[in-house]
Amino acid sequence: MTVHYSVLASGSTGNSLYVETEQQRLLIDCGLSGKKMIELLAQIGHKPEDIDAILVTHEHSDHVKGLGVFARRFQTPVYANEKTWRAMTTVTGDIPEDQKFEFQANTIKKFGNLDIESFSVSHDAADPMFYIVHDDDRKLTLLTDLGYVSEHIKGLIRDSDAYIMEANHDTEMLMMGRYPWSVKRRILGDTGHISNDESGIALTEVLGNRTKKIYLAHLSRDNNMKELARMSVGQKLESVGLKMGRDLSLFDTDPEHATQLTAI
Repeated sequence: MTVHYSVLASGSTGNSLYVETEQQRLLIDCGLSGKKMIELLAQIGHKPEDIDAILVTHEHSDHVKGLGVFARRFQTPVYANEKTWRAMTTVTGDIPEDQKFEFQANTIKKFGNLDIESFSVSHDAADPMFYIVHDDDRKLTLLTDLGYVSEHIKGLIRDSDAYIMEANHDTEMLMMGRYPWSVKRRILGDTGHISNDESGIALTEVLGNRTKKIYLAHLSRDNNMKELARMSVGQKLESVGLKMGRDLSLFDTDPEHATQLTAI
């Protein structure tokens, strides 16, 4: 069995990940308008009717903006934990009861021939969680929207074949930028977002011999740039002896364009 995935969109304005096998086609988050989600799926040769289920990480609008419209229009089952279901209704509107399913944090649920593991993160949402997609001995980790990477999380995600990893901001750009101090403090805090440097340091502590691909995700529109994120994370990885392009590859993600559909 082969698992393919595409980061359909990632950034401050909207986030969604597509994962497929021969048996299942899943979305993790649906943070763009219904119209934009259809466009992004078309970029990788798929239609919204193809989606078997949507998994939700948390209720912030850049992760669930299009969820209600998409789910109602295409009768797509939706999975989220209990607190997230309660918190996101104001954004998503009502979703038919027969399409609502629970997926609690720190559990493993089977979708076709995939085992998907949820794990709690530190972020200012009701009960935020992210996911590891397991395919026999291979795994894909999605980890954004967290204030810090705990030792527990590092243990869970260690030696993934591919990471979709938050590199939200450059700290200097954030501190010099136009945001009020209250927002800066929130971003920098333990329930906010991790910086380029923090992302790079965490990755040096979890990468294993299997790791070949890292996608830098959830970049701030105002406080980061793709080139800067790639340089900062790359420098941290090279500081522990890794060679970009030889040992592993760094990839950009984009808020408007899907990454190439690729195998884990």
